[in-house]
Amino acid sequence: MEQAAKKKERFILSDYLRVRSRAILEPFAVFFNRLGLNPNTMTILGLVGNAIGAVLIARGNMFWGGVLVLAMGPVDALDGTMARLRGQPTKFGAFVDSVTDRYSELVIFGGMLVYYQQQYKGLEMLIVYIAAAGSVLVSYVRARGQSLGYDTKVGLFSRFERFAVLTPALILNIPMVGAVLIAVFSNITALQRILDVRRQALLDTSKKPMQGG
Repeated sequence: MEQAAKKKERFILSDYLRVRSRAILEPFAVFFNRLGLNPNTMTILGLVGNAIGAVLIARGNMFWGGVLVLAMGPVDALDGTMARLRGQPTKFGAFVDSVTDRYSELVIFGGMLVYYQQQYKGLEMLIVYIAAAGSVLVSYVRARGQSLGYDTKVGLFSRFERFAVLTPALILNIPMVGAVLIAVFSNITALQRILDVRRQALLDTSKKPMQGG
């Protein structure tokens, strides 16, 4: 019981942020719905915007690349809100949104890799690669766990935290600070989720003989 209470408490902040952001985004979602825009249009717009931001980053323009990535954050979140207000949320829509979110992250890290490759900075390239790998693994471990019936949201660096770290680092022209933090903490988060899935699996296994009896 105590462990369950701690787990529930851990999600209070993320749930609060989700509710607050939903309240902020809803007026904009209503406006775009009235314009006749499709939620999937916003999904693609977010991906395209992040891709343009990645090109700017690859060219060394960290400030404007970061500004554009920052601007695309709310756009990425609008599609789900628009679909919900339309009464049209679908599993496929959620799937597309999740996939494009991963593409957006990887495109941004790709822009950073190109930039450091042009500077012949191997260590920085390695750090960006580790950050990208960790970011993908955080989402993959949760998705794979869910497919097996084990949901896990533990860990510090979900997508929101990675976004909150990377965008200021780009705007302030200290991208490597953001990359190092993400490289470290996203991989720690992925490991935490792996262990959490293992804990749930062991708990599930220990219950089966009792259920059979």
